[in-house]
Parts: sequence; C-alpha cells; structure tokens
Amino acid sequence: MTTSATPVEPVATLPFPVDELADHPDGLTYTTYTAADDPAVLCDTAFWVPPYLEPVDFRAILPTMPRLRVVQAQSAGTEHIAPFLPASVELCNARGVHDAATAEFTVALILASLRQLPRFIRAQRARTWDADNTGRSLADSTVLIVGYGSIGRAVGRRLAPFECQVIGVSRRGDDDCLPISRLPEQLPLADVVIVLTPLSKATRHLVDSAFLASMKEGALLVNMSRGGVVDQQALIREAASGRLHAALDVTDPEPLPSDHPLWALDNVIISPHVGGGTTAMGPRVRALVQRQLEAFAHGKPLDNVVTR
Repeated sequence: MTTSATPVEPVATLPFPVDELADHPDGLTYTTYTAADDPAVLCDTAFWVPPYLEPVDFRAILPTMPRLRVVQAQSAGTEHIAPFLPASVELCNARGVHDAATAEFTVALILASLRQLPRFIRAQRARTWDADNTGRSLADSTVLIVGYGSIGRAVGRRLAPFECQVIGVSRRGDDDCLPISRLPEQLPLADVVIVLTPLSKATRHLVDSAFLASMKEGALLVNMSRGGVVDQQALIREAASGRLHAALDVTDPEPLPSDHPLWALDNVIISPHVGGGTTAMGPRVRALVQRQLEAFAHGKPLDNVVTR
C-alpha cells in the first residue's frame, strides 16, 4: 500500500505504518509492505525493512527493485538475504534489537536444563512426586559463550549474578574475550557451552563431532544462533549416548519434522526459534529503524552494516 503513486522522493518501505515511529525524517515517501501484499508495490523502494518471520522470496523480489539502496533486516542474522542482494545495496542487521529477549531466553533454557524442569513437568503431568535434588547448579559452573558479540555480551551480563564463570570467545578476541583459536583448550573446561555465532561458510557445522567430543562429560550445549552451525547428526549421537545435554532454540531443518530423532531425547530441550520475538522487540526495532531512516535521509553512515 503506497502513499504516493508517482514518488518523487526516495521511497522507504516499512512492515508497519510510519506513524508507529516516534518520529521520521522528511524527504522520504513512506509505504508499507507485508508478505500478504503484492510485491509489485516494492518497485520504487530505496530503503526497505522486510517483514519479520513471514515468508519473503528474496530471490524473486530483489531483482525487481532497481532503486533499492538499503535493506534493513529485523533479524540479527542476514544469511537468508545476503546471497540475493546486489553488491551496490547496503545490508544492515538488527544488532542490539534482540539482545534482551534472546539473552533472557538463553538463561531460561540453561536453568530449565540444569535444574531438570522438563523432568518435573513430565512428573507433574503423571501426578508423580519425582523428588530429585541432584541436578547441577549454575552457580560455580563455567559457561563458555562462542560468539561474544552484542547478544553474547548481553547473556554474559545476565549470567554474572548467578555466580558462575563466564568465558567469551570471538573470531579475533578482545579485551574481554578470547580469540576463536583458543576454543579447543576451553571446551573441555566448560559445563555450559552457548553458541551465538552467525551462520556463514566458516561457521557451518562449527559444532561438529570433534567439537562435541571435546566437551566435558555431562556438559550442556545451548544453540541460540542458527541450526546449521551444529552438525545435527553428531549432536544426536552425543545426546543419545547420554554424554551431553542440549537446549536448542534453532535446528536444522526448521521446522523440525515430527519424526526427527531429536524430539525423542529426554536430555534435549527444543524451542521453535522463539528467542528474540517478544514484546521487547517492537520498541527496539522501531527505534533502530528511526535512527537508520534519519541517517539515510541525511546521507550519513548507517549502523550495523553487514560485511559481505
């Protein structure tokens, strides 16, 4: 749905009405587009915020947008957009938007697994008093965060009050985290390993048989990144043996087929990729879009530009 049939200004196409922003710059024509609309309305778009968690055929749509200059994703990961985007178009991710929600859900999955909540829920449904106080505590545990970026640091801040040791690992390392080259020596020390890396050629199946075999007996793997970062068959072997536990907000494939062996493992918690999409997302994504529109309208550098 457009506000101008013949736009004379750059068109910014949003997945929500522009009046949902606290403010927006002049000098742009604003339109809305959801996955239910005809993609033809996008033909004049210069700045596009695609819908979130709705089916969008980027392979088909992007070549029909000759005026496109910026794509602002609402997700932290952009691997579903980048392969179809011309080099002349800037791609920006939603770094910072999902930090709070994803971090709190990561902590929830860790606590649920360590403190055996699925077991107690099963016992509740069976009306069985299954008292077992031998589960591991997060206190005094070592937590390794693989992918210590914006979300990883948000997780680390939330874990600090639980009296556990948090070790971050990033590609190059930094003042407060180790480089990825130190990962092999850290894996055997960790009671919990959280995966938060983006999916790329370099990180696909980063968590493979060797990675999992290096983890200590009884450790918990938490995948909050993308399903493809983990070799699912390798994980199934380790989890089915009982040597490792897992909490997965992402899987490969998604949705996970009903007959997939991961469903049957009592030491695996599966959530359907819901870590970021909470009430915290809306205000943060609108604030990001507003900042980016201001920068775009005034010819200033954009935030969160993805290197391709």
